[in-house]
Amino acid sequence: MGKYLGMEVSFAAAEAVKLCNVDVVAAYPITPQTHIVERLSQFVADGELDAEFVPVESEHSALSLCVGSQAAGARSFTCTSSQGLALMSEIVYIVPALRLPIVMILANRSLSGPLSIWNDHSDVMSVRDCGWIQLFVENGQEVFDHVIIAYKIAENHNVLLPVMINMDGFILSHMFEPIKLMEQEDVDAYLPPYQPKFVLHPDKPVTMGAYAMPALFTEAKKAQEEALLASYPHILQAWKSWEKVSGRSYHPVETFCSEDAETLFITMGSLGETAGEAVRVLRGQGKKVGLLKLRLWRPFPFHDFYKAIGNAQRLIVLDRAVSYGGPGGPVAGEIRSALYNMENRPQVINFVAGLGGREVSVESFLEMFISSIEGKASGYQLFGVRG
Repeated sequence: MGKYLGMEVSFAAAEAVKLCNVDVVAAYPITPQTHIVERLSQFVADGELDAEFVPVESEHSALSLCVGSQAAGARSFTCTSSQGLALMSEIVYIVPALRLPIVMILANRSLSGPLSIWNDHSDVMSVRDCGWIQLFVENGQEVFDHVIIAYKIAENHNVLLPVMINMDGFILSHMFEPIKLMEQEDVDAYLPPYQPKFVLHPDKPVTMGAYAMPALFTEAKKAQEEALLASYPHILQAWKSWEKVSGRSYHPVETFCSEDAETLFITMGSLGETAGEAVRVLRGQGKKVGLLKLRLWRPFPFHDFYKAIGNAQRLIVLDRAVSYGGPGGPVAGEIRSALYNMENRPQVINFVAGLGGREVSVESFLEMFISSIEGKASGYQLFGVRG
């Protein structure tokens, strides 16, 4: 079943990619994802990973290369951050339309400007509607696990969609944590060799990425939407199968102290652990407070979300990106929309915090809670603005 090792989380991600026996790694350096592909380049150079490592000239090229290699039947991997995602965004939207099961780690980082190399979720929110399956992880073990799980999901012939793993930059990517690695035979039993359903080959010509006239475009997009929605049960099955192999379970919405909660924090990514500590403090004070952590961002887990909120009267949604000129952060907007037709729906209070890597502490969550129950915060506000 493997053993625990202390390692940088980026190195753990690379170990998982190696265990998946990928065929192609397309790499371009950008902080804070670079350590992942540097480690993979070392594996290839040392003969530990039999793969083509291609140091391309840009992030646009990195994903473009993966499109070609995956279409030719090669299990492919890439990763990026921030402005790199912005540069490759043209190709990001093409991949799910081509039904190519590429896996990409997005080491979340602020989009410029001003220039910042630190963490928030502005990059992923810029492509939230791109058609990829999108997952958020909370710690290093979840990063390691979800690389392997992502290929299991993506390559399922009933799915055939790319998977984006959102890993908070620096907060996770450069941290050292105890990671329980897996043995190669256990991963091989969970993730069989890639068997593509459609392959570009001169002996059997197929068309990928064809031009669509207006008479067909809407139907193509409908098919893409249906494919993404239909991936949901297969995502659940991949998690269930992983639990049998590793003993670690995952769900679309993770809960903590939520059963009788009147107030629920809602987070995505690494700050879920910080919020959990705040919940412990508040529970110690006799407050009925809980936590929901959204792991599955796309397709959005509506049923699980409704079940998880129970009879809560108040949802304190932490966003890590601004929807400029809109009603608040993108996650809170999604949740308000999901609740619109619900009778006796809970109040949604939205804090945008942690932009550009600013610290969000246990005390920050306590302050958000106090402001919410005292009526000082309602609707939407940027947390901790000075001056």
